[in-house]
Amino acid sequence: MGYALARALDDGFLVGRAGVGLGWLGVGAVAVAVGAFGTGRVYGCVAALVEPLRDRLVRGVVERGVREADGGALSGLTQQVEIARDTFAGLVMVSRSFLFTAAGALIGLFSLAPPLLLVVGPPLVVGVALFLATLRPLARRQEAFLVADEALADRLGVACPGLRDITAAGAEEIVAADTGRCVDAEHRAARSLARWGVVRVASLAIGGQLPVVLLLAAAPWLLDHGVTEGALIGALAYVTQSLLPALQNLVHGLGTSGSRLAVVLRRLAPPRERSRPANTTPPSQTEPITATAPPPHPAAGTPPRPRPTVDASCPSHPTVDTPPPSHPTPDALTLSSVTFAYGSSGTPVIDDLSLRVPHGTHLAVVGPSGIGKSTLTGLVAGLLRPRHGTVHLCGQPVPGATSRAHRVLIPQEAYVFRGSLAENLGELRPKPVPEDELWAAAEAVGLTDLMVRLGGPAAEVDPGALSAGERQLVALARAHLSYASVVILDEATCHLDAEAEERAERAFARRPGTTLVVVAHRVSSARRADRVLVMDGRCVAYGEHEELLTRSPLYRDLVGAWSPVPTPRPHEPRPTPRPHEPRPSGRPSEPALPLGDPDRVDPVARPGLAGDGGHVVAHGPVGEVQAAGDLRDGGSLGSQG
Repeated sequence: MGYALARALDDGFLVGRAGVGLGWLGVGAVAVAVGAFGTGRVYGCVAALVEPLRDRLVRGVVERGVREADGGALSGLTQQVEIARDTFAGLVMVSRSFLFTAAGALIGLFSLAPPLLLVVGPPLVVGVALFLATLRPLARRQEAFLVADEALADRLGVACPGLRDITAAGAEEIVAADTGRCVDAEHRAARSLARWGVVRVASLAIGGQLPVVLLLAAAPWLLDHGVTEGALIGALAYVTQSLLPALQNLVHGLGTSGSRLAVVLRRLAPPRERSRPANTTPPSQTEPITATAPPPHPAAGTPPRPRPTVDASCPSHPTVDTPPPSHPTPDALTLSSVTFAYGSSGTPVIDDLSLRVPHGTHLAVVGPSGIGKSTLTGLVAGLLRPRHGTVHLCGQPVPGATSRAHRVLIPQEAYVFRGSLAENLGELRPKPVPEDELWAAAEAVGLTDLMVRLGGPAAEVDPGALSAGERQLVALARAHLSYASVVILDEATCHLDAEAEERAERAFARRPGTTLVVVAHRVSSARRADRVLVMDGRCVAYGEHEELLTRSPLYRDLVGAWSPVPTPRPHEPRPTPRPHEPRPSGRPSEPALPLGDPDRVDPVARPGLAGDGGHVVAHGPVGEVQAAGDLRDGGSLGSQG
């Protein structure tokens, strides 16, 4: 094309012979048609070259899958082999195009005027050599980036579905640090890849764009040394229309697809032949999300020391922490001037609250729906951080790795995973848990009938086949087996009847060295407690049941709404309730309604989510249901307790 253009100018248009010029342009058009025909013929040759490679790769993948039971053989057969075949075919086409185009352009330049080669040839050779020198480092860094990206995706694939479990286990910092390492690794790999990408761009600029600048800069010298105007225009056409596009295709095709092909071929190679790039960790060797490995089972005759505590409803991410001290501190729970709000500008849900709960106390927390009871349990368990003030469990600051060893939290919606019943019950304990302890815990909380019906501790559990109450019993038994000294029940018995609830609470109250905190939804639960905390906006009341009946109007209303009202005698008129007085229903209160979330993932309230959405309003007319709303609408909690 460049030669035809030069002849059309020098022998035709520049000397007034338009017919000759048009004739040479026609020769160029014929050359384009011949080139198109040749390119079409190339595809058949490429197919004959590529298909044997595909067959060889398929044979190797299938043999390895059958011989070694390689679980990745299906992916290799259906995806990676096809990627390798298509990429290899593209590389063949790009490389062939560059070789033929470059050879044709250089021959054309030499035929026009040999001095043109002195201007175009050196930068082209330097650019191609620089690009070829970057291929191996680029391939290594491309693979390092892909490995880092896969590791991050694998970690997020584990962490994101388990966010509820991670939060309940108090493992946010651990998981965040672990995921942050994966993010940092991918960031480093991306920066390294980008740096070598700059070198690739530089090779393209030197080999394809610098010759254009040199031709224009050297034009006076070339014209003085016998190069015609048409030859100069033809040389520019060779460089801009042939060499530069061909070099661009080579750099982008071979640089990107070549690296991809190298990665895929290395993945398809047998494991013993693979070479992992430096400073990378394959996804299969990344660290687990759990903080540490489960501790060994104590030796026979050695009393077990307190070990793991997590959210009993979320056992999939156990965290093993420092055991609590052998001598408990005087106060199991201490809150000092605690203020908490959802968001930096939100109205405090809890405002300047101070509370001391001695060790071994059974505390019931009551209050209207949405007042912040679940928020309080979240602060005690370390799932939420106060805006001001401090929280301590057994003398240890909350949140903190040491304080997590002292508490276990059971939210309203209990978590049960697929596996044996023994695995579900013993998740918070060193393995194996003796079977007699499993039966003892089941008997304590009322799980024995379900355990017998399922077939014993070794029976497989299908969470979807259990009712909400049965799942709560499993979570209660799991918490009873744990070594935690502070047990927090955030309406963890709401799906149980009153008798089953009493049995479970008394089991924890009789458990040696246990402090029990219960978010109560029945008056019987408050009556059983040693102390009751009444939450009512900015005012709180703290004391014994009988004492609060005397000095807390809200608690009297709550007890009145919860308690059954005797049926009047025949012919005795029913009393007319005063305005705003709870209306008698003639029957005992029912368990709180379940949360409206069908996925059952509302362990802790947060902005825009009522912690007790859809529950019966204890201090309003019986039977009235309060719609879910924002916790912030419930006002704030303050004063001293």
